[in-house]
Amino acid sequence: MTLQPRCEDVETAEGVALTVTGVAQVKIMTEKELLAVACEQFLGKNVQDIKNVVLQTLEGHLRSILGTLTVEQIYQDRDQFAKLVREVAAPDVGRMGIEILSFTIKDVYDKVDYLSSLGKTQTAVVQRDADIGVAEAERDAGIREAECKKEMLDVKFMADTKIADSKRAFELQKSAFSEEVNIKTAEAQLAYELQGAREQQKIRQEEIEIEVVQRKKQIAVEAQEILRTDKELIATVRRPAEAEAHRIQQIAEGEKVKQVLLAQAEAEKIRRIGEAEAAVIEARGKAEAERMKLKAEAYQKYGDAAKMALVLEALPQIAAKISAPLSKVDEIVVLSGDNSKVTSEVNRLLAELPASVHALTGVDLSKIPLVKKATGAQV
Repeated sequence: MTLQPRCEDVETAEGVALTVTGVAQVKIMTEKELLAVACEQFLGKNVQDIKNVVLQTLEGHLRSILGTLTVEQIYQDRDQFAKLVREVAAPDVGRMGIEILSFTIKDVYDKVDYLSSLGKTQTAVVQRDADIGVAEAERDAGIREAECKKEMLDVKFMADTKIADSKRAFELQKSAFSEEVNIKTAEAQLAYELQGAREQQKIRQEEIEIEVVQRKKQIAVEAQEILRTDKELIATVRRPAEAEAHRIQQIAEGEKVKQVLLAQAEAEKIRRIGEAEAAVIEARGKAEAERMKLKAEAYQKYGDAAKMALVLEALPQIAAKISAPLSKVDEIVVLSGDNSKVTSEVNRLLAELPASVHALTGVDLSKIPLVKKATGAQV
């Protein structure tokens, strides 16, 4: 159980009224005898009744203890005050079978500002002591600071003197070192430049060798490229061209052979046709010669009568050839006012016919009686 005993306006040993609030943790003891005591004291009561009994007991002891202590004892040593309350009240509550587990002072205050005044007095004393301490500390600090400054100046003067001496020695040594360094630097620079020139010469020689190697490799690559290009041209151009030329040559030779064979066949054909025609002509010639021979024999045998028969056989054909242009003429109109003149012209033409035939064939139709009689009559 948690209890909060409170005592208001309780006068202390100095007569100062204080209000004190505490916090107590209590419980019923579990030992058999003490538990029997608790049962005897609180049998039939509820928890609140038990709290009230224990609370009144604690407040009574708290009030009695406050009357024996000063404000400073209560305020400045609360733990001792709480311990005293717990020790005084423990036997009484223990006889009721109750055990105090803990007791602490929660709050202490008064209505007349005694505690605040006490704090102000203490604060003033502390502030005074603090100011005195600060002043003494500042005084001691000033004295010590002055001493330290004097010591610092002495040390600084000695240090400055030593620094100046060291600086002068340093500058002298530095000059000597600088001269030596400059000499060494010049020598090193000259050696560096010479070495750099040698290295540059080596680098240039290596570059030239690299360029030569690269050029050789480039020439080799170009040679390989030329070979590759040549092979590619051979494979893609020359070989196809040679194949095409060979094909064309074979075609030409085949065409030539074909033409030769055709020419030979044509010549053979012409020869054979010529031989056949010659045989036909020879046969015709022989037949014609035979016919002419027979005609000649007939002409020889019959004389002028045979010749006349040939002329008479040819006259219709001659007349047809001569009159062929006139066959295309629909009609002929003779413009003449004298009919006897037309008749005389026709008679004249007929009279001249034997002379024309004689001029053409050598046969004199006027000697044949039938023709002679016809030339003097009308046709």
